[in-house]
Amino acid sequence: MVDDPDVKAIIAARGGYGTVRIIDQIDFSYFAENPKWVIGFSDITVLHSHIQALFAVPTLHAQMPLNIPDATKPSLESLRKALFGETLAYQYYSQPHKRNGVGEGVLTGGNLAILVSIAGSVSEPDYAGKILFIEDVGEYYYSIDRMMRMLKRAGRLKDLAGLIVGGFTAMKDNQVSFGQTAEEIILEIVKEYTYPVATGFPAGHIENNHALIFGKKVTLEVSDQKVDLSYQPFS
Repeated sequence: MVDDPDVKAIIAARGGYGTVRIIDQIDFSYFAENPKWVIGFSDITVLHSHIQALFAVPTLHAQMPLNIPDATKPSLESLRKALFGETLAYQYYSQPHKRNGVGEGVLTGGNLAILVSIAGSVSEPDYAGKILFIEDVGEYYYSIDRMMRMLKRAGRLKDLAGLIVGGFTAMKDNQVSFGQTAEEIILEIVKEYTYPVATGFPAGHIENNHALIFGKKVTLEVSDQKVDLSYQPFS
């Protein structure tokens, strides 16, 4: 499908695990000259990041066929809009955990555990100056803390232009509680930086998983009242 000129979009049927096992066997030479949409989320973060790192071609973090039966209509409509070049813009009420501000940069990211698993590899994009989106599902709170601190100690968080926190769903705790939510953990780890931080963004392992175009420039505005995410025209 990567090499087939008649295929205009590749939509992963589902996530799970395994993309990292095949990523180095895929020849992207035709894709680099004739790009097409690659769509999915979760484990598909490997593909998003690999394509961003090596080819700077936009990809779509969005609903997949496995999730479509339970998906909200607005989330599916956002996928349709993205695929057919219509304007994407999001606005919602600010969540309690946030940092106000305005940031501009190319949007990148995906599933936090996957981003950590490819750190230091050829598939890891450069985070400097980017707006980073993260989400996850089914992790322990201490694991979120560990992964975020790994990214911080590796210098991946200090030069961001903004941070967007999506769904952190089905989180697990130990018998002795960790004592913080995922959002509280993330805000504490990036507290010394000045870029805007939005939480509660409607994307991730949720029914209301709205489409995000990775590899395209966005403006993120966070205030006490609302969060605005708008895409900028290609230069």
